[in-house]
Amino acid sequence: MLYGADYNPDQWPEEVWDDDVRLMREAGVNIVSLGIFAWSRIQPAEGVWDFAWLDTVIDKLHVGGIAVNLATATASPPPWVSRTYPETLPANESGASYWPGSRQHFAPSSPVYRRLAGELVRRLAERYAHHPAVVMWHVGNEFGCHLWMDYSDAARDAYRDWLQKRYATVDALNDAWGTSFWSQRYGSFDEIFPPRLAPYSHNPSSMLDWRRFTSDMLLECYLMEREILLEAGATQPITTNFMGPFKPADYRKWAPHMDVIADDCYPDPANPNRVRDAAFQRDLVRSLKPGVPWLLWEQATDAVNWRPANPGKRPGALVAETAQSVARGADGIMFFQWRQSRAGSEKFHSAMLPHAGTDTRTWDAVTELGARLTALPELPAPGRDAQVALVFDWENWWAVEERDHPTEIDYLALVLEWYGAFHGRNIQVDIVGPEEVDHGYALVVAPALYLLRDEGASALARFVDDGGTLLTGPFTDIVDAHDHFRDGGFLTQLGPVLGLRFEDFGALAGQSSGGAGVGALSADAVQAARDAAGRGAVAFDFDGAELSGRLVAEAVHATGATAVARFSSGLQSGSPALTRHRFGSGEAWYTATQPGADAIDAIVAAVVEASGVRPVVADLPAGVEAARRGELVTLINHGDARVEITIDGTDAETGVAVERVVLDSQGVAFVSAPVDTAGTAAHSGRAAVADS
Repeated sequence: MLYGADYNPDQWPEEVWDDDVRLMREAGVNIVSLGIFAWSRIQPAEGVWDFAWLDTVIDKLHVGGIAVNLATATASPPPWVSRTYPETLPANESGASYWPGSRQHFAPSSPVYRRLAGELVRRLAERYAHHPAVVMWHVGNEFGCHLWMDYSDAARDAYRDWLQKRYATVDALNDAWGTSFWSQRYGSFDEIFPPRLAPYSHNPSSMLDWRRFTSDMLLECYLMEREILLEAGATQPITTNFMGPFKPADYRKWAPHMDVIADDCYPDPANPNRVRDAAFQRDLVRSLKPGVPWLLWEQATDAVNWRPANPGKRPGALVAETAQSVARGADGIMFFQWRQSRAGSEKFHSAMLPHAGTDTRTWDAVTELGARLTALPELPAPGRDAQVALVFDWENWWAVEERDHPTEIDYLALVLEWYGAFHGRNIQVDIVGPEEVDHGYALVVAPALYLLRDEGASALARFVDDGGTLLTGPFTDIVDAHDHFRDGGFLTQLGPVLGLRFEDFGALAGQSSGGAGVGALSADAVQAARDAAGRGAVAFDFDGAELSGRLVAEAVHATGATAVARFSSGLQSGSPALTRHRFGSGEAWYTATQPGADAIDAIVAAVVEASGVRPVVADLPAGVEAARRGELVTLINHGDARVEITIDGTDAETGVAVERVVLDSQGVAFVSAPVDTAGTAAHSGRAAVADS
């Protein structure tokens, strides 16, 4: 288990470096990410190089038994770059430059930036590729984190080249973008500009390509640096740090180029859904490279500095949050940063070694965590432990949130709502693209899959035909890969699988996609929904309960499906709200509205029962999270009360056989429990450990 932090010795005098190494050993640190923002120290002027300080630091760490994840230092160019080469600066949609004084002030597509960055990487690689302390390479840093889109002239030129490679002819581009609308037809690629400030909506097909281009330019920067490292003889793993569900970069397209997935995760202590949201992020990054353990490269030991209010973590939360990562596939736990900065924008950001020193709660927490991670045995690689796949697709994210739709969709919020119903049941979930769905899963959930590529539709249909259970819902199978309607209307690919014909969206007024939903309705609320007559929430009857939906009340017609719930209010009253259809050896469910929270819970309960999916551990007390990683079952008590759980296995930290574990608030237990063992959860009857 790797354990460490970002280390920025260039911010500190050399006199503290030996003390840093000593305290790292005391905390259990065995690796640091080094030099992430050190370009100006390594190259203080063009043609001037200073590696002496870096040599000293790396040698001290090596002698101290601490490995180095060496950064390429390209994430923040020094001021001389901007002064000498202003063409490297990015621009906003009005064409105004972003200037130095912060970080990430470079145009990713700038040939000059790439030349200068490449020279820096080459120097670093030639000097340190064979140093015994260097065990990994950290390319760039959080690509696109602050600069989501660049509209500079460099981006303009690169965009035209990218489009020409993609479409070959301008006629093919015009067809793909539907440019006959609003007199947008192009005569040559030189007439195309980035989607800079415009009077009204940009062409949605062009915006989809623009987002693809933006993600690709960031990826090209990574690939350029990776290639230089390999050419210089680097044999260590090469990667960069992702940021979970980060909209600007299609990480599923990036993942094949990462030797190992690394991620930065900062749950907000004030977010009531922080446990769910963090679990989703960890499942997402694990799923990007199946079977390969991932690395948590950044988290906070306590408070951060960038939110409007920055509360610290509650006692024990650091161990609990870390355990969630280990449980869901991480083989490395690291922090930003080792020593808390005394100046700069992040000086209020917590660190492993805080300003107040070692006589602190933070220091006690990081040393305790280091000891517990050291005690763990070698962990199994994350395998196919999930029976459920949740479809989450970047291109769909970009397209479904574009302007001028029947209603506004917050795609990530919707996905998280569905994920939460499984997380709350301790049912393990993989997060996959539609093309990655296969017969290894029992149940697939695909919310709001508005843009559905041909290959993805075929995979979903094949999955159901082979015996799987599919659950999908409104705003699914609407457009192709160019954001065009297909001939024949909507649900043209999945309609036969679902046994449905789609007529109209039935958008509802006054609703947002970002909340948890209306949930179960009281009698008064049901009547209010009925009175709304299609405006706001709608009600539907399911399994004897009146539940609510929002966003849309679609007009769908059964062509083979059975309506298991019907709208009881609004313009679609009496029409199917939830359907179920046998297709091949499997079945497909469809919700014609976005269900409220309690409605999601009821529907998930039904499809879980129908598909035979089992939880990792059944009948756990409220607030207890369970995740499986091979034979390792991790139990985390996120609640306030002490809980007792009976489960047969072996304590993974001590090797002692256990029949029960007692967890205080934020308590964690790592239990080696072979599949199909069983125990008894306190207050809840038997707790069955599900197989994979």
